[in-house]
Amino acid sequence: MKAYERLLNYVKVFTTSDETSESVPSTARQFDLANKLVEEMKAIGISDAHVDDKCYVYGSIPATPGCEGRPAIGFIAHMDTAPDFCGEGVSPRIIEDYDGGEVVLGESGRVLRPEDFPHLPRLKGRTLIVTDGTTLLGADDMAGIAEIMTAAERLIKGGRPHGKVLVSFTPDEEIGRGADCFDVPGFGADLAYTVDGGQENVIEYENFNAAAARIEINGFNVHPGSAKDIMINALHVACEIEAGLPMGQTPRDTEGYEGFFHLCSITGSTEHATVDYIIRDHSAEIMQARKATLRHIEKLMNEKYGEGTVTVTIKDQYQNMAEMIKPCMHLIDNACAAVREAGMEPEIEAIRGGTDGARLSFMGLPCPNLGTGGYAYHGPYEHITVEGMELAVDIILGIIKKYAE
Repeated sequence: MKAYERLLNYVKVFTTSDETSESVPSTARQFDLANKLVEEMKAIGISDAHVDDKCYVYGSIPATPGCEGRPAIGFIAHMDTAPDFCGEGVSPRIIEDYDGGEVVLGESGRVLRPEDFPHLPRLKGRTLIVTDGTTLLGADDMAGIAEIMTAAERLIKGGRPHGKVLVSFTPDEEIGRGADCFDVPGFGADLAYTVDGGQENVIEYENFNAAAARIEINGFNVHPGSAKDIMINALHVACEIEAGLPMGQTPRDTEGYEGFFHLCSITGSTEHATVDYIIRDHSAEIMQARKATLRHIEKLMNEKYGEGTVTVTIKDQYQNMAEMIKPCMHLIDNACAAVREAGMEPEIEAIRGGTDGARLSFMGLPCPNLGTGGYAYHGPYEHITVEGMELAVDIILGIIKKYAE
């Protein structure tokens, strides 16, 4: 079976995670895909495939004779789709010999346009997979799962020499919990790769340092006709806090290694408001400065409106994995070699986000990220190509070959 055929099968399963849930996994529906994958893994010859009570899928392919001493390599992808947009009822469309131009996404009124996504003309001639405009596609990260499964099947059937290969599929990556219950010792890998990136020739081993900030604002509500010097409108204070952050440091205004404050939501009333931000920066030092900025604004607001008006709570989410990968750059060198053997030039990029691998690297499992061939994740414009997925499979097999040599 080809990777794209697996993807079309997997995206039928609704697996969106839920950041408001305290359960593990955050949504029980992720077990639907987990159980399906265990059955498929056993069918292709991964006899020890299983899912644990936290919805983590594990399995292994033993080393071929003579390769038992080679490093054990893990490949990891996540099963949940992002809660940013509808992930239920996905209805993909396949466009053969794509012309590189606009694509009308069903009857949604949305159009995939090269002016919005400048890479589209480079996909001309490929077989493009898109949404109907009413859901996301789910290539993030069911494409990664499909590519790992396809590589595993070919490895088992192909008879090529290889060391031990480990496979895992995780829940709740999209809400930052994908590594929470990952059994690193039980997994048994010496090194690993997440397959959770974009363009197929891109390799990533740097990512944002990340934190979430919640700001609770206690207002004071009185009749507006007699509110002079008395009323504290929590919504106005929320706007004042947003205005107090540095200009030009939002996701829209930044790229590359530039960090940001991202205002996710403001909810509430005159009496009380809650403001949620995510904070990102590749530099640990600048990240600390960003946190200090929010603390300083908290201090200023409480001095202005009274102690207890504003409370800032900051929760760290993940760190930049670069410091854990740099001592073992063979991970990157071998991935680059595999990309070249697949007929492309590798591109090293910093992730403007994070992966399970960022946290796993700090848990003792160095784990850079490989591309899946997908684009425009987390929304109705998500798309991927059949050819890109096949190249991603070739890269996985190429990396396994490198570590067997």
